[in-house]
Amino acid sequence: MADKGESARSNLLGQFASLSGSLSKKALGALTRRVGGLTLDIGRTIILDRAQRRLLSDEQRAWMKRAGEAIQDARQTAGLSLDELANALDLEDKTVLQAMEQGSATVSFDLILRLTSLLARNDPIPFLIQLVRGFNPRLWALAEDWGVGRLPGMVERDRQWMNIYRGNEAARQLPQADFERVMAFCESALTMAVQFQQSAAASDAPDDNAPGRRRG
Repeated sequence: MADKGESARSNLLGQFASLSGSLSKKALGALTRRVGGLTLDIGRTIILDRAQRRLLSDEQRAWMKRAGEAIQDARQTAGLSLDELANALDLEDKTVLQAMEQGSATVSFDLILRLTSLLARNDPIPFLIQLVRGFNPRLWALAEDWGVGRLPGMVERDRQWMNIYRGNEAARQLPQADFERVMAFCESALTMAVQFQQSAAASDAPDDNAPGRRRG
């Protein structure tokens, strides 16, 4: 059973990795609009100089900065120096890692996977998505073409909910029975709030059948 599970995971990983080898025309167009004029190889790690960084869009530079900060935070949380992480990743030196943490490199999908397995094995998906979004714009353009681009927003919403819970120490200390009652109340309150927001949005929507409204 374990062998089958491992085989399935390997197969899925292989399918996902194979996306990096084939970009659709639509994805390339999306890349041009979102990333800017710089052509970046999916399978290569490149340290960008200032001239190359200027060719990137402001949005892409911001995502690269966030991805670099995510690596630095995860590395420091793990208690690793740059040299130690470089050795663990089998890199020749720490220069590439320094560039990544500074948000001034593009990163191959293979290296992104290795970073994720080392630094975020307990919660890999948000970390992986953030690194692909920041460091591998071509693969991300393809991911958006496939509809994966909605994932960061969903992950961010989940993170916000978790932060609310983590920030309430009293809730975390409740006995299990009390905690379950609080959870039931929160679920009910959330359902009511969503229904209220949906009703408000529907009432604010323009009425195409209203008197005097022109119809095309």
